[in-house]
Amino acid sequence: MITSDLPVLQDSTNETTAHSDAGSELEETEVKGKRKRGRPGRPPSAAKKPRKSPGDKGRLEAGARGASRGRANGHPQQNGEGDPVTLFEVVKLGKSAMQSVVDDWIESYKQDRDIALLDLINFFIQCSGCRGTVRIEMFRNMQNAEIIRKMTEEFDEDSGDYPLTMPGPQWKKFRSNFCEFIGVLIRQCQYSIIYDEYMMDTVISLLTGLSDSQVRAFRHTSTLAAMKLMTALVNVALNLSIHQDNTQRQYEAERNKMIGKRANERLELLLQKRKELQENQDEIENMMNSIFKGIFVHRYRDAIAEIRAVCIEEIGVWMKMYSDAFLNDSYLKYVGWTLHDRQGEVRLKCLKALQSLYTNRELFPKLELFTNRFKDRIVSMTLDKEYDVAVEAIRLVTLILHGSEEALSNEDCENVYHLVYSAHRPVAVAAGEFLHKKLFSRHDPQAEEALAKRRGRNSPNGNLIRMLVLFFLESELHEHAAYLVDSLWESSQELLKDWECMTELLLEEPVQGEEAMSDRQESALIELMVCTIRQAAEAHPPVGRGTGKRVLTAKERKTQIDDRNKLTEHFIIALPMLLSKGEEADDDDIYNVLSTLKRLTSFHNAHDLTKWDLFSNCYRLLRTGIEHGAMPEQIVVQALQCSHYSILWQLVKITEGSPSKEDLLVLRKTVKSFLAVCQQCLSNVNTPVKEQAFMLLCDLLMIFSHQLMTGGREGLQPLVFNPDSGLQSELLSFVMDHVFIDQDDENQSMEGDEEDEANKIEALHKRRNLLAAFSKLIIYDIVDMHAAADIFKHYMKYYNDYGDIIKETLSKTRQIDKIQCAKTLILSLQQLFNELVQEQGPNLDRTSAHVSGIKELARRFALTFGLDQIKTREAVATLHKDGIEFAFKYQNQKGQDYPPPNLAFLEVLSEFSSKLLRQDKKTVHSYLEKFLTEQMMERREDVWLPLISYRNSLVTGGEDDRMSVNSGSSSSKASSVRNKKGRPPLHKKRVEDESLEGSWLNRNENIHTPGTLQAPQLTSTVLRENTRQMGEQIQEHESEQGSEQDFLHNPQMQISWLGQQKLEDLNRKDRTGMNYMKGRTGVRHAVRGLMEDDAEPIFEDVMMSSRGQLEDMNEEFEDTMVIDLPPSRNRRERAELRPDFFDSAAIIEDDSGFGMPMF
Repeated sequence: MITSDLPVLQDSTNETTAHSDAGSELEETEVKGKRKRGRPGRPPSAAKKPRKSPGDKGRLEAGARGASRGRANGHPQQNGEGDPVTLFEVVKLGKSAMQSVVDDWIESYKQDRDIALLDLINFFIQCSGCRGTVRIEMFRNMQNAEIIRKMTEEFDEDSGDYPLTMPGPQWKKFRSNFCEFIGVLIRQCQYSIIYDEYMMDTVISLLTGLSDSQVRAFRHTSTLAAMKLMTALVNVALNLSIHQDNTQRQYEAERNKMIGKRANERLELLLQKRKELQENQDEIENMMNSIFKGIFVHRYRDAIAEIRAVCIEEIGVWMKMYSDAFLNDSYLKYVGWTLHDRQGEVRLKCLKALQSLYTNRELFPKLELFTNRFKDRIVSMTLDKEYDVAVEAIRLVTLILHGSEEALSNEDCENVYHLVYSAHRPVAVAAGEFLHKKLFSRHDPQAEEALAKRRGRNSPNGNLIRMLVLFFLESELHEHAAYLVDSLWESSQELLKDWECMTELLLEEPVQGEEAMSDRQESALIELMVCTIRQAAEAHPPVGRGTGKRVLTAKERKTQIDDRNKLTEHFIIALPMLLSKGEEADDDDIYNVLSTLKRLTSFHNAHDLTKWDLFSNCYRLLRTGIEHGAMPEQIVVQALQCSHYSILWQLVKITEGSPSKEDLLVLRKTVKSFLAVCQQCLSNVNTPVKEQAFMLLCDLLMIFSHQLMTGGREGLQPLVFNPDSGLQSELLSFVMDHVFIDQDDENQSMEGDEEDEANKIEALHKRRNLLAAFSKLIIYDIVDMHAAADIFKHYMKYYNDYGDIIKETLSKTRQIDKIQCAKTLILSLQQLFNELVQEQGPNLDRTSAHVSGIKELARRFALTFGLDQIKTREAVATLHKDGIEFAFKYQNQKGQDYPPPNLAFLEVLSEFSSKLLRQDKKTVHSYLEKFLTEQMMERREDVWLPLISYRNSLVTGGEDDRMSVNSGSSSSKASSVRNKKGRPPLHKKRVEDESLEGSWLNRNENIHTPGTLQAPQLTSTVLRENTRQMGEQIQEHESEQGSEQDFLHNPQMQISWLGQQKLEDLNRKDRTGMNYMKGRTGVRHAVRGLMEDDAEPIFEDVMMSSRGQLEDMNEEFEDTMVIDLPPSRNRRERAELRPDFFDSAAIIEDDSGFGMPMF
């Protein structure tokens, strides 16, 4: 057993940074170390090399003189032919077998161990990318700490690359050769040299000192070397343990013989051998303990993720290789703690290390306490944001389940089950393997053998298929049968291809004592069967999984052909029987009609049944229901879905063939009539019918939109449908009435029925689907963008339910048109403000929660503009323009001495002032002054405070451009330090900004200023009547000329306002006699200030120069992961830059958001 309290090889200034064990269930076992007979109790420290005897010094001097012919100051040089001479060059090229390289070094060590060790020291230095060389006089007279400091000064400061991080196959091979060299070196030296108390002491001392360096290259390289050295020593310790056990058995066997047959000499030899093996074992344990306490304990928490990953990967190897010594809680706790690492690379190494342990079922008893302590964390990692980590976490949970089913609770299993519906295929396939292992694996071999001869519904798969159907129905929240089948395809292919069993379950009557399948179960089985048929026939994942169709291998192609033949032979007989069973329904029996429709809809989803003209029958059914209003809602829902599938199959035929004009007109007429039916169904009294009609309307408008003509399909132009304003308003009204509702309202609409938690989640899921469907119409420019204003205004109130969808919609609309998106944002705030005025009157309480809510929403909107003010300057300026016009849109009926009714809106608008460039603030301020009279400028009463605060935000905006995360916080840790290396040349940026400024000034001055964006007409919201009353009471003030339609359809007009204002300002300056040079100087100062504000911080981690700067860097890690490194003693310290933790993406992203793409 490796002792835990032996002294460590490290510098005395380096403090221990291990995790506190207080309160942990994993207590570290402490065993007293044993000092060896005639040997020092501890190796030398990292700062001190082993002392040399006078004889050693003589050999060193002689060796130096003897080697001077092939070395320069003790360092090997290449010979005249250019062959590699140094160990680094030999290992890097990798032309020689590593065994021979190590043998040559051992031979040189036997001749002169100091010269050989000097080669090995320089090998580690050069592998770190250091250009320096340790010379004989340095090795003789300087301590390790002084040598490392000297090598640090000779490092290449211009590049952060070093061999272990350099790209390319050569350096990837070098890493492999580097690790192999260390392993072979220990293996070849394990019988004598590693016990000479010199070679290993020197190497461990050097590596410990390098691992404590402030230079990343030294730390990384030495840590990797030390971990591989430790792995080799663990192998040596394991061999020694085996030899000890064998020797002990031989000794016991010899001692138990009769006295006459006992060989005393053999007993003495065995006793002496056992003693030597024990001493060697103690020596190896001392070395391992020095590496573990001196290097691993500190570096597994290093600030660099690659270093942490190396440590965790190797400790997993130790625990698997020598489980008797390492597989205990004292070492497992390091892996458990690191499961919480912030870098996915490190978490991945932890999971793979644990997988290698859980694969061996004999180790489960030793892992029991660890499993209980960290099981919850491992299960939660199945939802990791890094897909690779999530996949390995699921595989680990599967191994835990395989080893002990009692280890996982039902809740743990359910957390993994739902991942079979993940859009990321590797995650879904891993979850499918878990599901197969848990639910579909047969655990009774005898019962399996007894059932093996049965076929059909009585086959071994009969009950498993029923279980699959039940699982699919219980997870109805997803309703993605294709995803479920694809997830199980690799692990349960035998079950999913048993089509004979599936059809018999649908056709045959249940035997006596067997429970019959319900209609719901039969429909689910048909859907699953159709998905398995498609998966087998097409041999590729469903849409949404994977990047597209890949080329099949020869084996896969053969399997596909065999499956197609099998499907044809089976279903050419079974399909007519299945369809005839669906037609046997009695028209007078609603229950049978509904069952038939469900089955036909399921088949129509995957098969072209247009020759049966199902659309005409379903359309007549729908028209009858609309006219008489007595059609059961489920029948209407199924008829709508079946008609939808029929239209899609007709479109497939047209797109794949050469349609005539008559074919296009027939399909257009069909689509138009069905859209009209769906629009009428939006007024249905039954919520399921309205929801189904809404979803189908959104889907068809997406399919038959202008995108239908892309890809050389211009001939399909007659099939393109553009929703009119009436349909757009109805769709928007539906969203307002059925999505943005309180839970209490929904409960009342369900006639007082109590909903359990599952029903609430399902209802929320439906509402999210409705919102996502409408949002897609906005994103793809099918519905006017200004309709999104009614959605954006609910961002704060319904953040927990729809925050991710609204945020994604906002992001996509900004990518389409920044200016139009900005106008939509300000329109949403104006709508909220109008609603508040109608509710509370014109005299708003500016301190009320409602006003604060609007301001907070404006602040959130402002944060979404990010840090690049150049890209968003026109959009932000347009937003301010619309806000100013809205604030002064109406005059107060009491006279001009009273503030306009909407003046308080300026306080909301001031939230966007920080997003204006300095020069744009002046432009916006000038535009604001056009609406102000002298009396307004002089007023200081409370009712005029919004105007005062808004003017101040435009005038005194010097610090606003700096964009602080905490709205004015001056925390030193949030600020970033600039350096000259990361800043572009001053004159270059000044020229760019001046040319940009000139582009704004040279706009066409004849273009009119666009008007404010109008809200879409609503048909069912409360705002309709109130807005009409508002228009009657207050006379509208026209502040600008121009057509709204011109603005909406002319992008040049959208971007020209800021340039026009700039031009007017310049004309005003010309009239007042301001000369050109003063204007140029002002522009230069503005550009210089802008450049200094926008300079990006650069974080370099090659060299650290102070403890305070390291603390800033370590803020990226949890409290348990902080490294407290000592100050650097480098002669040429560099100014280290603190990392910039402020990122615009971090503002937009929230922890509560879903990690899946919405569209």
